Amino acid sequence: MSNRPILPRTVAVAAVALLIAFAASSWANDIDDDWDGVKPPPRPELKAVTLDPSTTALLILDLSKNGSCNTRPRCLTTVPNVKRLHDAARAANVMLWYTVGENPEDMIGPGLAPRAGEWVHQNGPDKFLGSNLEETLKSHGIKTVILCGTSFQGVGIGTGTEAAQRGYKVIVPVDCLSSEDPYMEQYSAWHFFKGGPAVVTRNSTLTRSTMVKFGN
Repeated sequence: MSNRPILPRTVAVAAVALLIAFAASSWANDIDDDWDGVKPPPRPELKAVTLDPSTTALLILDLSKNGSCNTRPRCLTTVPNVKRLHDAARAANVMLWYTVGENPEDMIGPGLAPRAGEWVHQNGPDKFLGSNLEETLKSHGIKTVILCGTSFQGVGIGTGTEAAQRGYKVIVPVDCLSSEDPYMEQYSAWHFFKGGPAVVTRNSTLTRSTMVKFGN
């Protein structure tokens, strides 16, 4: 009986063994042991987007005077960026939807107060839970949502991930979302770019407020 089929299989097994040995020598036992040696990936590419006003909604989440915006260093600097998108959305008749405190007057920035029927008081990171968000999006024929608010790792990932899983396109302006520290913002952006589930990264676009336009 010929031994020819055995040789390639033997070589393949040896190659796998060498690969495993190399991996074992270059990786620590777990991420905790490897923590200090991990390098961040290259920064994601931000893309300009032109959105159909009739099928787009701007979500402004938890930017309340009495909320945690004052405790997040970058939150206050995002307010003018959110206001820029807010004003452009109003001018284009884009749907707006807010989560605020118990009173819409709690909005942190002047000129950002929601109109009647545009806001809910809802705690938690996933704003689809316990609110009228899904019903409102469907009733307006929305296909794309823009995320703004605080915190990036909370309402950003929580609501954005759920929106993508429900089939919406998710626009993530990184200058309109904030966290307690830069690392949380970095990993939140990476979640939408490459680190999250395929359905999330496929349906999400990282951008900046100045790169968002509304038009047919």
